[in-house]
Formats: sequence, C-alpha cells, structure tokens
Amino acid sequence: MFIASVQEVSAGCLKIITGSGPSFFIRCSYLSIVKPEEITDGTEFVEDKENDILDAGLAFAAEKKAVDYLARAEQSRLGLYRKLIAKKYDENAVTRALDYLEDKNYLSDRRFARAWLNNRKIGHNEGRSRLASELAARGISREDARAALDDFFEVNDELDLCRRALAKCRRLKKTEEKTIEYLVRSGFTYSMIKECMTFL
Repeated sequence: MFIASVQEVSAGCLKIITGSGPSFFIRCSYLSIVKPEEITDGTEFVEDKENDILDAGLAFAAEKKAVDYLARAEQSRLGLYRKLIAKKYDENAVTRALDYLEDKNYLSDRRFARAWLNNRKIGHNEGRSRLASELAARGISREDARAALDDFFEVNDELDLCRRALAKCRRLKKTEEKTIEYLVRSGFTYSMIKECMTFL
C-alpha cells in the first residue's frame, strides 16, 4: 500500500489517501504494529504493516456505524455486535470498535439496562425474575442487571406492578389458575402473588 497523502482529521484520527486512489479513515489506537508517526506522505507499507493499517480502517468503519446506532438510542454490547455483524462488518473489527466505545463510556450495558427497564414498564407489569431473564437474553451480565434492577425497583414498587398485572387478569376474566400462571410467568413470586390476591 502506497500512501499518497495523510491528513489528521481529529485527535488520533487520520485520513489516508492511497496511491491507487481510494481513501479511508483510521483511529491510531487501532494500530497494533505500525506507529502513527510512520504513516507519512510517500510511505509504502507491505504485508503485516499494510494489514495492520487496513485492519485499523475496518475497526474505524465499524466504530462509525456503531456510533450511528448509539446516537439513536442506548444499545447493549451484544445487540450492537449482532447489528454490525448483520451489516457484514468484520468480526474482529467490530470487537475492537466496541472495546474502544466501552472504554470511552459511549457504550454501557448498565446504562442500556436502565433505559430498557424504563421503556419496558410502559407496556408491561413484570417482576424482578422476568426482567432479569429479559436482560440476560440481551447479553447483560448479572452484575449490570442486578445494579439496574436495584435502581429500577427503588422507584417502581414491585408489589404495585404485581397488583396491576393482577387487575389486568381480572379485567380479562381469567380463572384463578390462569391468573397465577400468568403472574408467575411475569416474574412475580408466589408469596407476592398471594399477597396481592388477598387484598385485591
């Protein structure tokens, strides 16, 4: 690869124009072998060094797309990984980009979990175990899920959520057996369900 021209477009980011015409961007922190100061006008790179620069370009492209998704809404790492792979980004490039975004706190599973829980409560009345299961399915670690759920239930009374779910079952005229099945599936404990059914 012959470097016809290189420009620093922002701190730690370079625009590289190759001798054959195509240009691309890299973040210098994605380089493993080549030192940023080696990349100058008129320099040629071959084999491992060329691949290192190209890999940095792939990681930067994956990062840029990831940032587009993050600008719309909080994302989980697993969800963002799947979206980028579905868009045919290189797996190694995606991993490196997501590592960078996590390191800079642009991507946070814990922040995603909090946002997801707040959105989920709009249309669902669910208990801790169901919500924990839903977060796990989205790749959220137990530690991050526990922290987000603790925050969530500080401001949302789980017993009140159970009462609302029970009231819905009664409006739909479900039998007691079906009601209990539904509430258990919704993540409420038997003791909580019993308490709600006694007083509602």
